[in-house]
Amino acid sequence: MNHSVETPILETERLILRGWSDDDLAPFAQMNADPNVMRHFPTTLSREESDHFASRIIAHFSSEGFGLWAVEIKSVAPFVGFIGLATTRFEAHFTPNVEIGWRLAADCWGNGYAPEGARAALKFGFKSLDEIVSFTVPANLASRRVMEKIGMTHDPTEDFEHPALPERDPLRRHVLYRLRREDWETNHAPKR
Repeated sequence: MNHSVETPILETERLILRGWSDDDLAPFAQMNADPNVMRHFPTTLSREESDHFASRIIAHFSSEGFGLWAVEIKSVAPFVGFIGLATTRFEAHFTPNVEIGWRLAADCWGNGYAPEGARAALKFGFKSLDEIVSFTVPANLASRRVMEKIGMTHDPTEDFEHPALPERDPLRRHVLYRLRREDWETNHAPKR
């Protein structure tokens, strides 16, 4: 893996969001092959596809200065997935933009790691961005709850058909959530 760029490290009470290492590739591939983890995506990923995805993530840090950080649970697990920011790779009514997303191993779900890490990513992103979006299929209630917990709002009139998926694909319909920097700052200003 080429690590030519220095990846910023974000730390929360329980998590470290860091750059990727070769040791992350096998557990990442295992996670991407898990039908439970990938149930709201078109398909699971092969090892080759997973490694290619990891390479794209690392390249994104080089080009943008932010990306999908590898997630460590302090003193518990060296790699459990990713949380972070990415430029959207398709055209829609709300692009160009930066989206926030996460993918964690199933045995880590339900512990509040996604919103905890996402808040750190938002804080980092809003140093330079005016708005961050997130999107998923309507049935992905767990991710939608995370979006709401981190302060994002959903307007049903902005839901869209994902252009990378075929017309009759049951996963084509997506819900869109948004968060503007001023709303983030209002809700996260230091209390006096």
